[in-house]
Parts: sequence; structure tokens; C-alpha cells
Amino acid sequence: MLTPPSAASHPPTAHPPPATLLDGLLESAGDAVFRVAPCGTIRAAGTRAQRLHGYAPGCSLVALVHDVDQAALRHALDGAATAHEAALVEARFRSGERDIWFELRIAQLTTGDDAQILVIGRDMSAQHATEERLRHMATHDALTELPNRLLLADRIRVVISNARRSGQGFSVVAIGMDGFKKVNDGLGHPLGDAVLQMAATRLRRVLRDSDTLARVGGDEFVAVLPGTFTDAQIKLVTGRLMATLQSPFETDGHTIYLGASIGVTVYPDHAEDEVRLVTLADAALSRAKETGKGRTVVYSPRDQGPPEHDISLEAAMFKAVREGEFLLYYQPIVDARTKVIEGFETLMRWKHPTLGMVPPVRFIPIAENNGLINLLGAWALKAACMQIRQFQEVAGRELYISVNISPRQFRSDRFLSVLDDALAMSGAQGHQLVLEITEGTLMVDPVHAEAVMEKMVERNVRIAIDDFGTGYSSLAYLKRFPISVLKIDRAFVKDLPGSHKDAAICKVVLDLARHLSLAVVAEGVETEDQLSWLDEQGCHYVQGYLTGKPMPANVAVTALKENLYTALLPADTRTGKP
Repeated sequence: MLTPPSAASHPPTAHPPPATLLDGLLESAGDAVFRVAPCGTIRAAGTRAQRLHGYAPGCSLVALVHDVDQAALRHALDGAATAHEAALVEARFRSGERDIWFELRIAQLTTGDDAQILVIGRDMSAQHATEERLRHMATHDALTELPNRLLLADRIRVVISNARRSGQGFSVVAIGMDGFKKVNDGLGHPLGDAVLQMAATRLRRVLRDSDTLARVGGDEFVAVLPGTFTDAQIKLVTGRLMATLQSPFETDGHTIYLGASIGVTVYPDHAEDEVRLVTLADAALSRAKETGKGRTVVYSPRDQGPPEHDISLEAAMFKAVREGEFLLYYQPIVDARTKVIEGFETLMRWKHPTLGMVPPVRFIPIAENNGLINLLGAWALKAACMQIRQFQEVAGRELYISVNISPRQFRSDRFLSVLDDALAMSGAQGHQLVLEITEGTLMVDPVHAEAVMEKMVERNVRIAIDDFGTGYSSLAYLKRFPISVLKIDRAFVKDLPGSHKDAAICKVVLDLARHLSLAVVAEGVETEDQLSWLDEQGCHYVQGYLTGKPMPANVAVTALKENLYTALLPADTRTGKP
């Protein structure tokens, strides 16, 4: 007789876990757990899942999530039901006034009933909130909570897109607070930050909801004004912006009075991309500050100065120094009566391999801003002193060389050392060198200027005031500083002798120079009539296209050898200096 096998000799038959057991585990399996039929109907849900807005026994799981996430969830459920593979999807569940992000893991499970799909949700609210905070920090100013440059650029691109469709322009407004530096310097940065926060709140209140206000650094804000492009509209809005910043700021027991300057650009009149619109608005803002502050300037190409922050050109300049692309040209300074060359003004030129000759008005401001002017200026001074020796050898008589000194170069602690090196290396004498300085350079720090100029005079170097009459109106510095030469700016020469006003100004300068025993050089002389009039008025020297354009050293040597300018005169006037 066969004996039936014992229970221990055969493994028990596997059975699916009872649904009641699964339902009991739902409470601890995740933040939100569901058992779902293949059609998407919820058969069972954990307590936390039941708290979701819209939940009811037998409702559709897809119906609980946000409309934009329903398609993805439906696709994941279908995939889990047919492919027997787990799926992972993110969806937002409605929960009262807000949505909650869940990461849902969806898998098929044999349960013995029709609820064969298990959905386990992990609350992602904290993670999404962190990501949102990081995105906010990346696109907003930490102090004022306003958009920063990154978000500003994006907003402007959107407005440009809308403007192209509608055909309606808009404005970009750069707002700079006048006198803000005194707050930080005098009262401290914490109080300055408080003022900036109040300023941001005031500006935001003045603008419409459709406008964008951004803080782009320091005390500067930028507003984007869709649909605002006519003169009347701009005047109205900028007037409100200025008025709100003119009211006193009360903070920490202090009453602070500031103001604002504003620069405006208009799309598409001035530019058609976000970078240029902001850049040109900044240029107009700078113009407003330069011309008195507390005013609004709408960008105009004629007000645009040389580009000060051309990054590509700046990089090319440093390469140009290494490659030796900078050159010196020389413009003759001649005796007004005899036309004999008495000296040369040294002028810097940049011969770029692809751009050709880059005008000084483009590269000098950049070099002044980044400090490269000190290196270039030292090289120009030394090279000019070397060149004057060759010029004198060719001419067989004494000449002088005139070199422009930039404001930054003049203020450098090494300026006098560079001057000494230039004279020592070349063997040139101090009296052969004239250094040209603008009025503004002297008046930035008169005490420092006076001390440096006295040291220059000790070396027998002469000092010329370049572009005389276009800078500071005060003439007190003529008495204070040891000046030898005045250079009449071409602006007063170009309309001579027909302009009575220019003629009167030149006569005053010449009479002033006679009484102060100063030599005078008139710049920009281009016609014989100008030269004759200046000579009659007693002007000592002239320079300009009539008597010689800026030229390379070898051409200047040829001019000296052939005595070109003297050869043009009648025989009885070829007598040299009077």
C-alpha cells in the first residue's frame, strides 16, 4: 500500500495574498497608495491618499490629477497593465487650494481580484519647493526680489515677440538713483540696502502689472513698458518714476533726499534685440547723469560716445600689444607765418589685421577704463623721445615733440618714473618735450596735479593745455599751474574767419596768452583763410590738414628733408622763426 506523503515533503501551493492583507499594508507603503483596476478605477486607497481633493470610493485615479498631467498618467497605467513593467511618472494631485507633486511608481500585482495595479506615490512637494526657490534665486535679485538681468532679458524677448505681432513699439527705461553713493559711504551698507528696498517698492507701485521692473546692479533699475513708445507716453511715465524717488526716504531715524536720472530706448527705433535695448538705455542714462542729473534722456545716436565696454575689441587690444599692432603717427606743428616745422604732435594709431585702422575714439576710452592706457602711454612717451632725436638730426636744428597724457596716466604713481626713463633712454632734453593735458585732468584733483606739474617743470618739460576752452570754465588754473602752451580747440577754428563768435573767442584767448606769456597752437587749420586770419591775430603756431596730416615717422622725415612747407612760400618769407 502506498503511504501518502507527509505534509513536510511537499511545499505548499502558492496563493495570491488576500486583498484584505494588501489593503492593510497600504497605510505604511507610501505617502499615497492606491490599488487600481486596469481601467483606472480606484478599488482601495490608503488613508493619506483618501485625503486628496476629489477622492471618492470608485473614482478614477486619473481624475484626481491636474489636467495637464492626466495624459501621462493614463499612458503609464496602460503600460503597467499590458507590459507587466513598472512605470514611473510625476503628476500633480489636487489638494484644496494647491496642487501636490507626487512621484508615482506603478506596477502590476497579482491580487486575486480586479485591482491588479498598485500605485505608490511619494510626496515631492519639498523637493519641488526647493527647486522653485533655486530657480527664483537664479532669476531674481536677492535684496529687492525683483527680476535680475537674466529674467529681464527673457521678459524683453517676450515683449519683442508680442510687439512684432502687434506692430506696436515699447520702451526700455534705465533708472539710476542720484547721490546714492553718499548713503552707503556715510550711513553704511545696511541702511543703503533699506533705501534700495524702499525704492524698488515705490517704483513697482508706479508701474502697471503688465510692466516689468528689474534691478540690474547697484542703484540701477530697468523697467520694460509694453505699449509705451510715444514722446507723451514716455514723458508721463518717466515723470512719475522720477517723482516717486524724489520724495524723502525715512529709515532708521534718518531722512534721506535722493533723486533719479533716466535713460530711455524705444523698440524698434533704437534697437531690435534685448541686449542693445538695455545697453543703449544705459548709455542714455549715463548721458543724463553727465548733463546735470535729475533728468530724462531718450537715446539719440548723436549723444552716443565711443563704446566703452566693447569686450571683443578690448580682448583684441591686449593681443595687439603683444603683436605690436600699435603705431605712432606725427602731425607737424608749424610756424603760422613761415610754415616752418617747429615740432610734431605724437598720435597713437592701431592697425588691426582685419579691421584696418581703428580710430583712437574707439580704443582710447577702453584703454583708459581698463588701465591699458598706462602701458600704451609709457610706450608712446619713450618712443616719441627716441624719435625726436632722429627728426633733429635730419632737420639740422632743434625741434620739439608733443605727447598727449591721459587722465589715468597722469594720476598714476609711476608717471614721473616713466617720464624720467623716457628722457634717460632717449637722451632727449626736457625742453624738447611738451606734454598735453586736458583741463578736466587738472581739475579732478588740483592739489595732486600741482605737485606733479611742479616736478615736471623741474625736468624742464613744458606743459600744454589741450582743447583749451572746451573743459572747465574757470581760468584760475592758468594762474595756479605752470602752463607754457594753450592749444585752441578745432571747434573754435573750423568756422573762421566767417564766424564772429568764434573769432571773438580766439581773440580773447590770444590776448590772454600774450598777457600770461603763453604760446598758442591753433588746431584743425584746414584753409588758407583760417591760417591768414590766425597769423594776423598773432597766433604763434598752427597744426591741421593744411600744413600736414598725421603721418608715419618715415614720411615726417621726408617732409623735414625736403623742407616741404617752407618751399611753398615766397623767397622773402623763408626766414624761419620770427
